Amino acid sequence: MKKTAIIPLRKNSKGIPGKNKKKMLGRPLFSWVLTAAVFSELDEVYIFTDDQEIIDFVNREYHWTPKVKALLRNDHNASDTASTESAMIEFAESIGNFDILCLLQATSPLTTSQDINAALDEVLKNQKTSALTVVNTHRFTWNADGTPQNYDVFKRPRRQDFEGLLIENGAVYVTTKEAFKTSHNRVSGSIGLVKMPEESLVEIDSLTDWEIVENLLAERQKKTKQHQRIDYLVLDVDGVFTDGCVYYNAEGEMAKKFNMRDGMGLEILRQNKVEVIVLTSENSELVAQRMKKLQIKHTFLGVKDKFSFLTQFLLDRNSSFGAVAYVGDDVNDLANICSVGWSFTPSDAVEAVKANADYILTNASGEGAIRETCEILLKYNKRYERL
Repeated sequence: MKKTAIIPLRKNSKGIPGKNKKKMLGRPLFSWVLTAAVFSELDEVYIFTDDQEIIDFVNREYHWTPKVKALLRNDHNASDTASTESAMIEFAESIGNFDILCLLQATSPLTTSQDINAALDEVLKNQKTSALTVVNTHRFTWNADGTPQNYDVFKRPRRQDFEGLLIENGAVYVTTKEAFKTSHNRVSGSIGLVKMPEESLVEIDSLTDWEIVENLLAERQKKTKQHQRIDYLVLDVDGVFTDGCVYYNAEGEMAKKFNMRDGMGLEILRQNKVEVIVLTSENSELVAQRMKKLQIKHTFLGVKDKFSFLTQFLLDRNSSFGAVAYVGDDVNDLANICSVGWSFTPSDAVEAVKANADYILTNASGEGAIRETCEILLKYNKRYERL
């Protein structure tokens, strides 16, 4: 059965202007749930939006996976008064060829591939007509007239004895095509429930909400860190290899300064069976030439979504983030900084990166930060050598 997902995005947002494109942990908000969808059991994922800038970004950044597509949304169904169901109806009529429809919300960045798969299983394996994600909260709720909804005030239960309430968190919805054609609703018929962690209940309606969710996301990534032998060293360029300065003339980019000792450190690291990968958002011919000189085979230029790209790179090699050391200096490195086995940052990196990196180097960018990292990793990997 063909499992198709829609992530509806609107260009305008009144609560937080440009919310869907605003960077959360260094990545556009929508990219978190999109990446979860890519690595789930879904067959295809559509970004459905009235924002051409997002469409261009998706077409450019996710060329490495055939799963991801972008589709222009009707202005009428992207207005403040339009319902999500109206967008789903338009989408279903445009696509047509699917058996299972999955609605994913960009404002739920804590959604994981496992959450999506669990909702799909409710329909495909447990034979429900539809499914949605919920949170089991142990909060006591009240009616406006001052009467309790879910407990007896004279028999206040202990938390461990209280079943609590199941509350819809708005993250994932799944329905069969036939059920949706009949009901025109995201869920109908027999409905399966999938529990997500209580923190996923936070809605992003204000900048305060944004900060809360961003911190939760950073801590979640850090908790999954695994420590093992480092097989890959992934490096940003500007602000890591270089001092972050670029010299221009009338023709454009003219020069960057690189540290020769960094090159020797990388050569020694490769001799000790650590692969070096360069991953930069810039598309620079100067960088391409320098990496060719350093004989770094895995050089990827112009990558804006470094986290999803690195996830796919490691999956292709049957490896994981635990086998990676990463050096970055700015916010677009944050997702990887929080996720890899060991993360490093130069002494002059931005404060947000320093606050989340495992190790703040004593050397600054372009002044031996990479060489220092290489020497640390050589010592670290010795503990995994066979006696």
